[in-house]
Amino acid sequence: MIIGVPTEIKKHEYRVSMTPAGVEELTRRGHQVLVEKHAGIGSGLLDEEYVSAGAAIVPSAKEVFAKADMIVKVKEPQASEWPMMRKGQVVFTYFHFAASRELTDGCLKTRSVCIAYETITDSQGRLPLLTPMSEVAGKMSIQEGAKYLERPMMGRGILLGGVPGVEPAEVVILGGGVVGINAAKVAAGLGARVFVLDTNLERLRYLDQIMPANVNTVYSNQYNIRERLRTADLVVGAVLIPGARCPMLIPRSYLTMMKAGSVIVDVGVDQGGCCETTRPTTHSNPTYEVDGVLHYGVTNMPGAVGRTSTFALTNATLPYTIKLANLGYRKAAAADAGLAKGINIQQGRVTHPGVARTFGMKLETLALDEA
Repeated sequence: MIIGVPTEIKKHEYRVSMTPAGVEELTRRGHQVLVEKHAGIGSGLLDEEYVSAGAAIVPSAKEVFAKADMIVKVKEPQASEWPMMRKGQVVFTYFHFAASRELTDGCLKTRSVCIAYETITDSQGRLPLLTPMSEVAGKMSIQEGAKYLERPMMGRGILLGGVPGVEPAEVVILGGGVVGINAAKVAAGLGARVFVLDTNLERLRYLDQIMPANVNTVYSNQYNIRERLRTADLVVGAVLIPGARCPMLIPRSYLTMMKAGSVIVDVGVDQGGCCETTRPTTHSNPTYEVDGVLHYGVTNMPGAVGRTSTFALTNATLPYTIKLANLGYRKAAAADAGLAKGINIQQGRVTHPGVARTFGMKLETLALDEA
């Protein structure tokens, strides 16, 4: 199979979808890998390293898309990339279709096969390809939140951990999954007073056992969310429904209860966010203010730490890339039900229930028999 690795073109995206080590693993199995010129530069990976691993460097994304049977990316294809996608071509990346009807319609028209990292599951129902970037985003949410609590950034002027004689900031984390647990670790380590809200009591019991004393667990309902927002300095949105839009936990009316200069970092912005006033932002213009509350809605947070994120992501994606290349997507999905859940769109048909439900589209049965 010919696998294509184009340069990521989303604004301030510095990751690349494959390391030279990944290229070597594919080429020694008889596959050909085409890497767009300078695709790895944002992660400190040079063309020479890819060539040494067996890749062919090509000058343009157009050539990569034209020649490759499977495109491996990091972020969802941008509008300028849709015309390069073709019928039957596999595109393997983060899609987050539920956050964008335009993207969904655009990819449907290409009649390509869209396999989303974020909806693939493992044998225990976990999300192995979302996990590494959720770990990065969870840690970054506190790092960014702490920065924007500073007064020059229009925050409240609070040091997250406080100092002797001055109380620390209060951090409220909505969701106790991978993002939430990593956010809680960092916030607790900095000395903040942390509250983690979740509806899963078993998860709350687990967090209560493993977290330090300055992390408190609270059952998530609208009453408790309101109560915690009243005293919060930093709120992290860390909820996820795989393949579907985030649940709306913070309506705009709740912002008036919050302290002026408090900060919301909505990590779920890729899936629409859990705050009504969340909207996508970029690393160059990451925040905006609504009703006195600063919002951070960067859609590709891990892209800022491109090298760390690239290696973490490809460690997880490469086994699936190899499986898809060795077997083809139909046989690979037939042999792995978790991988099959990653196929959100199959040649012009929506095959993931979360996407169909979000947009009121017809859900089609995934066809894995050879055409």
